[in-house]
Parts: sequence; C-alpha cells; structure tokens
Amino acid sequence: MELRRIISAISLGCIALAALAADNIAEEVAWIIGDEPIYKSEIEEQYMQMQHERMPIKGDPYCYIPEQMAIDKLFLHQADLDTVEIAEAQVQQAVESRINYLIANLGTREKIEQVFGKPLPEIREQLATNMRNQYRIGEVQRSLTKNLKVTPSDVRRYFTGLPEDSIPFVPLQVEVQIITLNPSIPRQEIEDVKARLRGYAEKVNKGESDFSTLAILYSEAPEGIRGGELGFMGRGQLVPEYAAVAFNLNDPKKVSKIVETEYGFHIIQLIEKRGDRINTRHILLRPKVADKDLIEATNRLDSVRTDITDGKFTFEEAARWISQDKDTRYSNGVMINENTGTTKFEMSQLPQEVARAVAGLKPGEMSKAIIMKDPKRDRDIVALVKLTNRIDAHRANIADDYQLAKNMYEESRSNAIVKEWLEKKIADTYVRIEDGWRNCDFEHKWVKNRK
Repeated sequence: MELRRIISAISLGCIALAALAADNIAEEVAWIIGDEPIYKSEIEEQYMQMQHERMPIKGDPYCYIPEQMAIDKLFLHQADLDTVEIAEAQVQQAVESRINYLIANLGTREKIEQVFGKPLPEIREQLATNMRNQYRIGEVQRSLTKNLKVTPSDVRRYFTGLPEDSIPFVPLQVEVQIITLNPSIPRQEIEDVKARLRGYAEKVNKGESDFSTLAILYSEAPEGIRGGELGFMGRGQLVPEYAAVAFNLNDPKKVSKIVETEYGFHIIQLIEKRGDRINTRHILLRPKVADKDLIEATNRLDSVRTDITDGKFTFEEAARWISQDKDTRYSNGVMINENTGTTKFEMSQLPQEVARAVAGLKPGEMSKAIIMKDPKRDRDIVALVKLTNRIDAHRANIADDYQLAKNMYEESRSNAIVKEWLEKKIADTYVRIEDGWRNCDFEHKWVKNRK
C-alpha cells in the first residue's frame, strides 16, 4: 500500500460537512474500534460528501469508507497516547483556507450553507475538528517514519531490484537559466491607477457603492470574483506593506489609503479581526507597461545577448549584474522547479513563454529576448533564456534520476513501516464488525472472528 494512499484515505474523514436529518437514518452501529463506535449515519454522511466532491471510492463504499474511518480512529488513539497537540493558529488557517476554497467554487456563504445543510458557524466548527484530527494523524505518521535512514546503496539496491514494468517513464526534461528585466511604468499610468482607486474609496466611504461589488467589477486580483475577500490571515501571510496598513484598520465602514506592493496598488477594507488574524477585502489594480518600454527592454536584452555571444561576459555574470528576477539572479540565473526542488523541468512545468523559447534550442544556446508574464505578479516583463541541458524522455535510471529513485525508496519503506504498525495496532485492538458489514474484501486483516 502506498503511504500517500493511506494518508488520502485517512483524510476522507476530514472533509465531511453535510448533515443528514436524524429522522432519516437510524443510529445503527456498524463497527466498534476499541470503545469507539462507527455509526451507519456517519458512513452515509461520508459517502454523500465523497459523491458531492467526486472523490474516488475503491470498491464497495460500505466496505471502503468504514475501514478508512477505523484506520483514522487507530491513528487518533495513538495521537492521544502520544499527547500530540496542534497549534490552534495552524488549524484556523486551514479552516479559513477551506472556507475560502468553498466560497470561490460555490459563490457565496449562503450557497455553502444551502449545499451542506448547516449554518456557517457549525461548518467552521466541524472543519476545525476535522483539520485538527488530520494534522494529529500526520504527526503520528511522521513519528513512525522519522528514523528512516536512506543510503545511496539502499536506493541502488532497491531500484535495481524493481521489475521493469515498475520503473517509471520520465518525460522530456530541461534545465534552464533566465535573465529578466522589468520595464519601467510611466508615471502617468501610475497616477491614473491611483485616481481610479481613490474614486472607488470615495464611493464606499460615502455609502454610494458596496466595496465587494466594486471588487467583483474592477479588481485584478484572483479573489476579486468573491468580492476581494482574502479570508483570515496572519501578519506573516501577507506582504509587509499590505499587512502594515490592514492591521491598523479599525472601522469596517471605511477604506484604507492606497497601498503599493510588489503586486500593484490596493485599497483595503476591514471585515473582522480575530486575535492575531485578520480578514480583509481589497481591490487591486496593476499599472500597465507601455509598448515603447517593452520594446526598449527587449532591445536592451538583445544587446546583452550579443555581448554574451561575443564573449564580453558570460550569461552567469549577466544574470548577477543585470537580472531583476530576485529568485534566480543570485544563482547565476538557474531556474528551480518549485514542485521538486531540483533544476529539472518538464516542459509543462515551465511558464508557457519560456517553454516555447527553449523548445527549439540546443544545450548552450540562448533565445532572443522574449516578452512574458511574470507568473507571480501578472505583469509584462522581458526575458533572455538559455537552455543548459536537455534530457530526452526515458525509462528512469539511477545515474540520471537518483532523486526520483530515492523518493521511490523512501515512499516504499515508509509504506512498509506504516503498514506494519497498522497490522500490529489492529491485532492489539478490540474490533467488532456487525452483521451486514463483514462481507467485504478489506485491505487490512481486521479481527473478523470476534463477535
């Protein structure tokens, strides 16, 4: 069994929100784990939620779901024995993230309540309990595998022993360096953006317009679609300039002064403060780069490319001296894949413009200057890209794909450790499966002979 599948299965119990009316489903006990019952109503509730979220169910839901709930209870029992505690701020942050996700997908708080059949405070309370349990389960699992030691010889022995059809196929990968310039924005464009924001703020402060309506209509932030609401966040989750103003707001009816951040210009409205967290909504406008400034930056980078080709300096030196990409300029322009922590990218993992630029290059070659969107700030920038390595699609091998092989080995060993622990825990725990719930092909060997 794969560890991630175990974790995923356990997490199923951490998303149930929908409530079924008590007069529709009797409180029938299906399983007993230790002294903890699993009720039929809980299983039905979980099944409804999984259908709503279109989550895959392995086999018969009336076998699969209660088994995962039983596993959940075993881990939580161990968490109690180990006195595992989770910081409440972490729990609340996860709850707000989930609520914001639901708002983004369903549209409004009222729609969430309608879909899940509960008032929002009850949804939050249930989510907090579930998230807290999820984190506690994760801590138990980490404690089980924390002493796992991995050596290169272990990895090599594991990988060479794999059947050929178990060795993954690695798609084409590339390693890339980049130099970027951020074209200057005309002062008049900035002033025009500020004037628009001042106009919005004045309408809200006078009671002529609703802030959230203006955010839906005009904000360029992703959360504009939900009225600009960010959800509860701590100071460290917000960029410093935004946090400094937001945490000084006290009147929910008033709008902040204009705030400039790396993302553009904002006006902010307070929704609620709760301890060291704050919920705000904002309107973001981004000044646009003028065509002439894009052309000027493009010409400058093409000149840099010529100087590199002529040997006046290297690409790495240019990245350190010229590039305005703070993520790569101090690493000679080398791009890092945030998904893997390595320098290797599948083409689909690169920004589209970069992928197109390197598609026709040979290792060591540079593209011409390209115009692209900064993926983090959604503004036009100009870039010079160098392909440093191209690794053709292939079956994974230990020489080229050691990190992949190491990850596979660690996952395999972790799976074995968790499975062994579960089997022992099951054997040591009183388990009763009621009539009508036993005729299943369970993943684990539950003590079926006990009545």
